[in-house]
Amino acid sequence: MPNNSKPNSLITEKSPYLLQHAHNPVNWHPWGKEAFEKAKRENKPVLVSIGYSTCHWCHVMAHESFEDEEIAGMLNDKFIAIKVDREERPDVDSVYMRICQLMTGQGGWPLNVFVTPDQKPFYAGTYFPKTSKFNRPGFIDVLEHLSETFANDRQHVEDIAENAAAHLEVKVHPTEGMLGEQAVHDTYRQLAGGFDTVYGGFGQAPKFPMPHMLMFLLRYYSYTGKEQALAGVTKTLDGMANGGIFDHIGYGFARYSTDNEWLVPHFEKMLYDNALLLTAYTEAYQVTGNERYKQIAMQIVMFIQREMTHEDGSFFSALDADTEGREGKYYIWSKKEIMNLLGDELGPLYCKVYNITDQGNFEGENIPHLIFTRREAILEETGLTGHELAERLEEARTKLLEARENRSYPHTDDKVLTSWNALMITGLAKAAKVFHEPDFLSMAETAIRFLERHLMPDGRVMVRYREGEVKNKGFIDDYAFLIWAYLELYEAGFNPSYLQKAKTLCTSMLELFWDERHGGFFFTGNDAETLLVREKEVYDGAVPSGNSAAAVQLLRLGRLTGDISLIEKAEAMFSVFKREIEAYPSSNAFFMQSVLAHTMPQKEIVVFGRKDDPDRKRFIEALQEHFTPAYTILAAEHPEELAGISDFAAGYQMIDGRTTVYICENFACRRPTTDIDEAMNTLQISSRA
Repeated sequence: MPNNSKPNSLITEKSPYLLQHAHNPVNWHPWGKEAFEKAKRENKPVLVSIGYSTCHWCHVMAHESFEDEEIAGMLNDKFIAIKVDREERPDVDSVYMRICQLMTGQGGWPLNVFVTPDQKPFYAGTYFPKTSKFNRPGFIDVLEHLSETFANDRQHVEDIAENAAAHLEVKVHPTEGMLGEQAVHDTYRQLAGGFDTVYGGFGQAPKFPMPHMLMFLLRYYSYTGKEQALAGVTKTLDGMANGGIFDHIGYGFARYSTDNEWLVPHFEKMLYDNALLLTAYTEAYQVTGNERYKQIAMQIVMFIQREMTHEDGSFFSALDADTEGREGKYYIWSKKEIMNLLGDELGPLYCKVYNITDQGNFEGENIPHLIFTRREAILEETGLTGHELAERLEEARTKLLEARENRSYPHTDDKVLTSWNALMITGLAKAAKVFHEPDFLSMAETAIRFLERHLMPDGRVMVRYREGEVKNKGFIDDYAFLIWAYLELYEAGFNPSYLQKAKTLCTSMLELFWDERHGGFFFTGNDAETLLVREKEVYDGAVPSGNSAAAVQLLRLGRLTGDISLIEKAEAMFSVFKREIEAYPSSNAFFMQSVLAHTMPQKEIVVFGRKDDPDRKRFIEALQEHFTPAYTILAAEHPEELAGISDFAAGYQMIDGRTTVYICENFACRRPTTDIDEAMNTLQISSRA
């Protein structure tokens, strides 16, 4: 972005998004008391402009309006302008996004909300062009109208603002009864009703991956055996893996597809999407044994290692869609360029397999994809074996990746977000467990140590780390996702310290976020900055909500530790959010995992034995390879290792010093056995090795 010679107040910030605007001619302020006090002193309305550093339309509006001297003059003269990074302040973003949706019926970023000096909103919108077009009001017209109205009809503005603030009040209270099996089936039916039977996914373009919906369907299939539920998952995962939303040269998934076919992505790559998709592809492999899902999971990890990992082992937030002002420029190819790079032998083969044409499929150039590729026909036509074809395509991919790395690289948002890092740690730990990949577990453990060292000072989880600065007190998402990560780390290697850390963090989560009056978790802690409203969200967006994740992990942790009070907290949530979820259950698919888990007959499996004992190793690996959402697994070398962590299991005994298995239901156990084959038969598992 063009530089203004004199920076504004954002120049001292660490957020990549705020720093992108530090040289705008607009006198931006960061969110804080000082900006609102200035607005009160000068009796001016406030523009709260919210976005993130890899947001394409944020860049467009910045170039058209915030770099424009005319608009900057109006903002500086008539308003106090505040910039907010939504990824660092999701609490601020959530409050004002709800207002935008109430006022306009839609939302998105950039989010631009005009508020009074006491933070109450009176006008909201998303992207505004400088002058009216696309059936959108021009930003100049909006600024003129709002400044005039604020100056000359202040009471009208205050009335709108008061009414808007009143509509924000949280109205989530317990109801009679609680969510149960009927709601589980309703969730499935609603998901099935919105399923794209041609290309996979849900709804119409733009299509988002929504991996947490796929995770629900996998569990529903496990519970009911309904083949259509599994078919919905495999159709979607296959469609995305074939489409241009998946980067066939450098790997990793883009944020969403602009079409129904998964062909043309919005090219930005987010850490959270790749983390959740790593989990979804890994779980789908557990269910189906489809080697391609394992391959995609491995490729996601390769992409994360190469392009989204700090040298300290933590993970970047996102890669921009734009390069040199053009969306997707880094990722697209002309046929001529590919032929020149690959030559007359590899070039035609690559172009045929990946549907590369002279006309292109995106602005005259090509996004490599496999949507129309028929592998058997190519093998027959070329006379190659499957192995030979794979080798040649890998040779071509490597050459193209090497050439692509010489291009101008997209902007990287390199801040470390606790919640998104926790999701990636979760995915890595699960993949490590299922694929028996110790390097993946090492990556996950390095990242969790970074979070513990830098983002959990004195036990209070924080939101963001960048260049030595830690900022903002953590939200319910940060806590719930971290607990999820600790439980996956525990199940990957059965280090009891991770289970203890999950317990400790859960205690803090309940103290900081639990609503003692009505139940459920507030978005912000009781020690956080006071905003217009203390929100309590349950619906899932691109990532599961904090309440959704917390409900699932409360049940898991309660069963692992024998702490019934945690299960009772989850049950209370089934009542608190009953009315909201029953109205549209598919928007709460991750929360419904907890209801499904509560509905399923559950087993607790306790294993004692030396880590190097072949019997223990064979039994644990077989359990880890299979998809067993109804099983809770505890393992230790000796029962006393679980004392103070899972006291119900710490009281059990090993038999004759041999690997001993207890299979329990609702904490009541069968006779223990040292016969591993018998235990595996009882649990209906076998080794894939």
